[in-house]
Amino acid sequence: MAHFRMAAHPPNAPARLHALIPAAGTGSRAGTAQPKQYEPLAGRALVLHTLEALGGVSRLASILVVVSSGDSLMPRGAGWQVAACGGDTRAASVGNGLAELQARGAGEDDWVLVHDAARCLVTPAQVDRLIDECLADEVGGLLAVPLADTLKAAQDGRATQTLPREGKWLAQTPQMFRLGVLRRALAQAGAGVTDEASAIEALGLRPRLVAGSAQNFKVTWPEDFALAQAVLESRKR
Repeated sequence: MAHFRMAAHPPNAPARLHALIPAAGTGSRAGTAQPKQYEPLAGRALVLHTLEALGGVSRLASILVVVSSGDSLMPRGAGWQVAACGGDTRAASVGNGLAELQARGAGEDDWVLVHDAARCLVTPAQVDRLIDECLADEVGGLLAVPLADTLKAAQDGRATQTLPREGKWLAQTPQMFRLGVLRRALAQAGAGVTDEASAIEALGLRPRLVAGSAQNFKVTWPEDFALAQAVLESRKR
């Protein structure tokens, strides 16, 4: 595989924006025979819908997909690059992807938008809104939606407590932070973090919450494929 390298970033040049897609997981909860990002959805691999949406964001300087070593299923295309440096956890895959971006010419002050491969219903407009609200922010931020449902604490399959939902949001992606800060945050937080914002929060920083959409859900369970297909078909109409 050819090793793509971006042009060197001149000193004092405006920060660039890069999309990073961790796609090294197996997606075991989806009940598919292969990793869910490669499952057919509306006539093509799920991940291609994700890449099409990100490809519609003109301000992105690059799109890098991180896959597992030996992955032969990830489609190649002119609009993105693929790096076989996936780790055992999402945090490891993102950390390795950040290192790869730097090796390819990205600067520490560049912005990185980390996006789940399985959030295939994100739209360019949603990504542009995140960029608009975070470019001038000192920390960065993420797409998220306020929690609308009643939230329960559980033990042994039974509800034990109703938790207040005020002030609670459901985190989505992309999550947009400076490359250098995010790389240090992930290294400090360890493999247990499930999203980039939690690593940033562990540094004592407060990411901006940018209104996302209920349609920007992560395809996780078998029934999610039918719902995602219905949304894609409705958009075509």
